[in-house]
Amino acid sequence: MPLHRRRIIQCAAATMAAAVLPGSAKAVAAAPKGPVDHATAFWAPASAANYTVPSHPSERRIDRVVIHVAQQLFTPTAGIFRNPSQQVSAHYVVRSGDGHVAQCVRERDIAWHAGNWSWNTRSIGIEHEGWVDRPEFFTDVMYLRSAGLTADICDRHGIPKDREHIVGHHEVPGSDHTDPGVHWDWDRYLRLVADAA
Repeated sequence: MPLHRRRIIQCAAATMAAAVLPGSAKAVAAAPKGPVDHATAFWAPASAANYTVPSHPSERRIDRVVIHVAQQLFTPTAGIFRNPSQQVSAHYVVRSGDGHVAQCVRERDIAWHAGNWSWNTRSIGIEHEGWVDRPEFFTDVMYLRSAGLTADICDRHGIPKDREHIVGHHEVPGSDHTDPGVHWDWDRYLRLVADAA
């Protein structure tokens, strides 16, 4: 194969690889935006088997944002939501290293994230890459981008930006989860949410 043809093929392959790496600048620019509710989110849809489409979406009232920590890395978390046998999803996943936001379920639909049907129907769930006992995952950029997402959700749904309405998964009635855990800085997070407004 002539050298110039080989280089063209190599460049094309490198361009395609960059385009499919999740969160890379080229992937974000080239990826279909899909039906995202948050302007800078990347559409990474969950399996339709893992959430509920309400029969009357216009009657659904959102009054809470539930903060989760996935106990997993970003890409496997989105993969869990795509697997129809998992029976779980969240509306969003936020990556630790760069704050990249993926939307997995439309806000008008009911994600299965809270472990409590009543709370699922009235809340938006945000998963964060990481583990509750590993605070190094709670990076500055993750807090910043997540807080911007939460502020946007609150603004669009008329949710007060306080600890009564922005809660941890462990605060959902009947929950046996501990996330986001003792290392989650609620004071800082709420300040960032207020500043993002």
